[in-house]
Amino acid sequence: MSLSRRGLLAAGGAVGALAATAAGTGGASAAPAPGKGQSRVRTGFDRLAADGYALLKGQKVGVVTNPTGITSDVRHIVDVMHPDERVDLVAVFGPEHGFRGTAQAGGSEGRYDDPATGLPVYDTYLKSGKPLADVFTASGVDTIVFDIQDAGARFYTYIWTLYDCMEAAALAGKRFVVLDRPNPVTGRAALGPVLDPAFATFVGRREIAQAHGMTVTELALLFNAEFLAKRPVDLRIVKMSGWKRSDFFDTTGLPWVPPSPNMPTPDTALVYSGTCLFEGTNLSEGRGTTRPFELLGAEGIDHRWAAAVNAVGLPGVAFREAYFAPTFSKFQGKTVGGVQLHVHDRAAFDPVRTGIALLVTAKRTWGGFEWRSDNWIDKLTGNTRVRTMIDAGADTDEVVGAWAKDLAAFRSVRKRYLQYR
Repeated sequence: MSLSRRGLLAAGGAVGALAATAAGTGGASAAPAPGKGQSRVRTGFDRLAADGYALLKGQKVGVVTNPTGITSDVRHIVDVMHPDERVDLVAVFGPEHGFRGTAQAGGSEGRYDDPATGLPVYDTYLKSGKPLADVFTASGVDTIVFDIQDAGARFYTYIWTLYDCMEAAALAGKRFVVLDRPNPVTGRAALGPVLDPAFATFVGRREIAQAHGMTVTELALLFNAEFLAKRPVDLRIVKMSGWKRSDFFDTTGLPWVPPSPNMPTPDTALVYSGTCLFEGTNLSEGRGTTRPFELLGAEGIDHRWAAAVNAVGLPGVAFREAYFAPTFSKFQGKTVGGVQLHVHDRAAFDPVRTGIALLVTAKRTWGGFEWRSDNWIDKLTGNTRVRTMIDAGADTDEVVGAWAKDLAAFRSVRKRYLQYR
């Protein structure tokens, strides 16, 4: 990817005054948590509301959001804006799992009128390009606002809802406003393989790293300049205040709402960008347990897997032999053996390297290991190299080393769009 000065200017669009600075101080993960009822970090919505919604004045507004679009006192932003005369809110757009979050993975809520507000709710899931632009046109909005909590991984679909909505808004001639929220696993670094465009799907539209280390406003700026440069959207961003790149979610003072049914805690997000790779295998990734993506296993696995992965000496994490019975998804109702991840130093922990080490050792210690027959692992990693190298007997360092050049190039592009220190 390359970027001209003109492209950088286009990326920002006419950025509103609220986006100019990320004021305030913030600590790293060791900082004391704010007191009860206090939030050290103010989200993009908090700052938009504090400014009297000036950025939305005179506009018919639609909001792309889900249950994570809340204020610091856990009211939903749609419920807050709907009765406010300063905002002309006319529509809501729901992503995967839906606006109110009633649908499981791979589902949405469809078109309906929200019982709480009476607002029309339109379904964006699996829509893109002109069909999604037609939805925006039919809704009658002038400005589309995006406010969804991300999990920090390329294959978490909300960032591609952001991308698709930006592209469709440009086609429909709509203005687009992105309200920022923390990357829950910090914004310190990008990790993992970069997507090969030949493997583009809804779990990875464009060439970013598996763990991108960015917030949604930063991603929006990158998308607009790098991938939508031929037809950029009229983009505005509203940054957070008080957030630092080294902040984990539990230091922000903000309430956590599960962004999807199998992302129950910030601990889940911490491991997700690595252990979600097990969706591409015949092992359980812990869906149907109280610790999805922290518990991994299958019938026939025993203590040897935990011993093998502990022997790799991965920083910041240890592995416990574990047995569990998923209540749904793979191995529903059956007791399986495997491992539980215990992250003891999250600043040192590398989720993607950990995920690769788990795949390598699972294949070596369990004769039943198989990739999903549709090679879903290639969609998750964004290439064939991870699968083919592991099949050929490569160790963890060899697999991780194979993406070093691509990752360095992405990091160089990424740093142009970072908005926080």
